[in-house]
Amino acid sequence: MTMTITRDEFRAELHADENATYAAARERSAVLDHLIDEQAASDPSRFRMLTGDRPTGPLHVGHYLGSLRNRVRLQDKGVETFVLVADYQVITDRDVVGQIGHHVHELVVDYLAAGIDPERSTIFAHSAVPALNQLVLPFLSLTTDTELRRNPTVKDELALTGGRPLSGLLLTYPVHQAADILFCHARVVPVGRDQLPHVEQTRAIARRFNERYAAGHSVFTEPEVLLSDVPLLLGTDGQKMSKSRGNTINLRDSADETAARIRGARTDSERRITFGPKARPEVANLLTLAGLFLDESPESIAERVGNGGARQLKEVVTEAVNEGLRDHRARRAELARDPAFVSTVLRDGSARANEVAERTLATVRAVMGMTY
Repeated sequence: MTMTITRDEFRAELHADENATYAAARERSAVLDHLIDEQAASDPSRFRMLTGDRPTGPLHVGHYLGSLRNRVRLQDKGVETFVLVADYQVITDRDVVGQIGHHVHELVVDYLAAGIDPERSTIFAHSAVPALNQLVLPFLSLTTDTELRRNPTVKDELALTGGRPLSGLLLTYPVHQAADILFCHARVVPVGRDQLPHVEQTRAIARRFNERYAAGHSVFTEPEVLLSDVPLLLGTDGQKMSKSRGNTINLRDSADETAARIRGARTDSERRITFGPKARPEVANLLTLAGLFLDESPESIAERVGNGGARQLKEVVTEAVNEGLRDHRARRAELARDPAFVSTVLRDGSARANEVAERTLATVRAVMGMTY
C-alpha cells in the first residue's frame, strides 16, 4: 500500500526535526560552556574561538548584547580568541563596497571599547590574510552545488535578489566561512540558531578533508557551536533589528540620540504594561532590552511599570540602555581620538592571523602533495 503525505504534514515533520536538532545543539552547547568555565584558563588553545562581523555599518545594541559581551566574557575566561572583520563578505550581496574603510575602523573601535583586548585576542581582516582565502579552493572541492543552494543564508539572499543572478561569492559564502573557522583551527564558534547550518557545513568540510586528502588523519578538528542565550531583538519599528532597515540603536549614538530612537519605538494602545512576546511583541521587545541591560527579568520590569504605560516603559528602557553603554561610550570617545592606535591593532592582528594561516596552508599543501 502506498502512503501519501500532505505538504502540511511534511512541513510539520521538518519543523519537528529542526527543533530536535536545535535541542541537541543546545545540550552540547551547555556542556561546552561548562568545560570552558572549568578548563579554559589552563588550556586556552583547546577552546580557540572564531567570531566576527561584516563591516557594513555601525554596530548596534543587538550586536552588543548578543555577541560582544559574550566575546569579552570568553576572552576573560582565557579562551584564545580570533575576531574577524569580514570585509570580503561585504560584496557577497552588494555591488559596491561603500565606505568600507570607515566601517572597518568603526568596527574595531567598538571591539576595543567593548573590552576585546588586542594582547589576548587577534583582530584581523579577510583581505589582509591571503593564505586564509586560498584555503577556499580545496574546500570548494569538498562541497556540492546542492549543499550550497540549500544553505538558509544563500536561500534567503537569493529570494531577495528579485531575479538578479546570484553572485559566485554569495553562493560560496558558506565555504568561505568554513575557511574562516578552519584556518585557525577554531574549536568554538559562538552563533545564533540561524547560523547552525553554517557550522554543520564547516564540520562536513573538515571531515571530508581528513577522509579524502589526509587518509583519515585529523588535519582539521570539527568545531562546536556555542549558542547564544540572548533572544532575537526587534528594531524600533517592530521588525528584525537590522542596519539596512535603519531601525537600530547604534553603539556610537549619543545618550540623546538613543533616547530619541527609543521614544519613537513602536508599542501598542494598551496602557498596562505586561510581558507577552506573542500577543504584544513590540512591548515585550522593549522589556527584554531593558532586562538584558539591567540583568533583570522582563516580567519584573513589566510589573514595576504597571499602569505607567508606554511613556514610562520607554523612560525605563532609555535609562537602562544609556547607563549600560556609559562605559562603552567613554572608551569609544577615547579611542576615536587615537585612530593610529586602532589601525595598529588591526594591522598587527592581521599579521598574526596570516602567520597562522600560512602554517595551515602549508600543512594542507603538504597533505595534498602540492609541495613542489
